[in-house]
Amino acid sequence: MQTQTIKITQVKTNPDNPRIIKDDKFKSLVKSIKEFPKMLNIRPIVLDDNNVILAGNMRFRACQEAGLKEVPVIILNGFTEKEQREFVIKDNVNFGEWDWEVLSNEWDEADLKEWGLDIPTFNEGVDIDDFFEDVDEVKVGTNKIVLEYNDEDYAAVMGVLNNVVGSKEQYFFKLMGLC
Repeated sequence: MQTQTIKITQVKTNPDNPRIIKDDKFKSLVKSIKEFPKMLNIRPIVLDDNNVILAGNMRFRACQEAGLKEVPVIILNGFTEKEQREFVIKDNVNFGEWDWEVLSNEWDEADLKEWGLDIPTFNEGVDIDDFFEDVDEVKVGTNKIVLEYNDEDYAAVMGVLNNVVGSKEQYFFKLMGLC
C-alpha cells in the first residue's frame, strides 16, 4: 500500500461513518491542515477500492473546507466488507491516555491548545464536594469505588484528577480521609 495524491473530487464520503467532529474542534482541524499540510502525508485518508473513505472522514471534510484540490490517500484493495468495517472502528478507537505530567513539564500549554488538545482545567472556587452531591449510589468492592457522573461533570472531575499530584487512587484516598 502506497500513498498517492488524488483529486479531492474523486473521494467519496462514507455514509456509515460513525465519528463526528463539531464546531470548534472542526475549526481547529481546518486550521491545523492549513498550517501544517505535511501532516496529511503522514496520516493520509484511507479509501476502499471504490474511493469511499474508511479512515479520515473528518480530515477529508477539513481538507474541503481548507480549499485543498488534492489529498494524499492510501487505497486498501482486497479487503472484505467485514475487514473494512473492522478497520473503520479500530482506526477510531482511542487507545491509551495522555500523560498530563509529561505534557505539563515538557510541552508548552499554548502550543498544545493551539494544536487542538483539550487541556482539562478546574476552576478555583468550585467545591469538589459538589461533584459528589448527585451520586445515587457508591458501590464498594474489595478494591474500588465506582462513582457515576454525567458527561460534563465527569470531564471536570477527570480534569481535577489529572492535575492532582499523585495518582487518581491517592486522590480518592485523601478525599475519603483514608490517608
